[in-house]
Amino acid sequence: MVNRNSLLIFILTVGVFGILNTEMGVIGILPDIAEHFNVSISKAGWLVSFFALAVALSGPTLPLLFSGINRKNVMLLVLCVFLVGNIVSIYTSNFNVLLIARGIQGLFHPIYCSLAFSVAAASVSREGAPKAVSRVFIGVSAGMVVGVPVVSFITSVTFLQTGMSFFAAVNALVLIATWLYVPSMPVNEKLHYGSQLKVLKKSITWFSVVAVILLNASVIGVYSYLAEYLKTVTNMSPNIISLTLFIYGGANIIGNIVAGRLLTQRAMKSVASFPFVLGAVYIILFFTGQFTVPMAIVTFIWGILAGVGANINQYLLSTAAPEAPDFANGLFLSSCNIGATFGAAMGGLFITEMGIQYVVMAGILSLVLSVAAIFLRNYKHVPAQQLSR
Repeated sequence: MVNRNSLLIFILTVGVFGILNTEMGVIGILPDIAEHFNVSISKAGWLVSFFALAVALSGPTLPLLFSGINRKNVMLLVLCVFLVGNIVSIYTSNFNVLLIARGIQGLFHPIYCSLAFSVAAASVSREGAPKAVSRVFIGVSAGMVVGVPVVSFITSVTFLQTGMSFFAAVNALVLIATWLYVPSMPVNEKLHYGSQLKVLKKSITWFSVVAVILLNASVIGVYSYLAEYLKTVTNMSPNIISLTLFIYGGANIIGNIVAGRLLTQRAMKSVASFPFVLGAVYIILFFTGQFTVPMAIVTFIWGILAGVGANINQYLLSTAAPEAPDFANGLFLSSCNIGATFGAAMGGLFITEMGIQYVVMAGILSLVLSVAAIFLRNYKHVPAQQLSR
């Protein structure tokens, strides 16, 4: 049973990697896409923003609509959609077709990811759920930070279509593994849509949504401009910047492992202290950002905290609405994407008004606001005996 659960979680982890890799992997090849389709780099950027918008729109709805269907069948459907979309992306010569294919993939993205979190949590005991979910989050982190350089490297030594084939290859392997090794998972107790939507009447749900938006904004609002910060403020060479970004990505994966233990043993304390710890790191970053070695060390610590923060975000919403896990995970994905959009915009505003070195203020401001949301969420709704955990 343990081996079966481990295999299931591994397949889910790789599956989430394939989904996130499809979403984020194009970032490293946007110049190649712009050249291939003869469009501007800003227009090529629509491939990222349009995908994220589709995720934000479908997050609260499609996971809810598919919540009563056999979970294996739903995962197979989503993986087929992604594989077909990948194949279309490889062979189309029309940018608008590529954009539409990406938009359709974005709509189905929350279905698989919300299921992955729910299935992983349900495969173990209630106490072990945070650790199981944290393992799936390794796929999220890897898809966001490992897929970009991998696809970029493949494209640089071969062709654009070869690089984009990496998306299809990963999704095809997961599709086969899901078909062969994931057991049928019928929904024995189908939750009515109305009963799941009732979680929106609870104030804890909305405090959790606001907290997730602000916490994700605090990370993405600074991370989005990290490469430019390292170039302008730290004066790093392109190769050292790439290495530093890789350090951040590796640390992010470590953070997922750490988060599993923290949320299993000291959940409430971890949630409450997170904004203060990340805020302290941002303050140190602000004062040491011009020095290469301290900046690399801070980036490593920051990457670990970012991995922990992603798990905290999922924990906040999954525990706020445990009676509707798929819907809660859909809300989590939408909230994260809204937070990413809000954070990137706020970071850009600070850069425009004050300069790149002040981008950390966007993160600190988001963290300050998140403290209020977390306080209202935890200390107004969580039973007193849980606060000591």
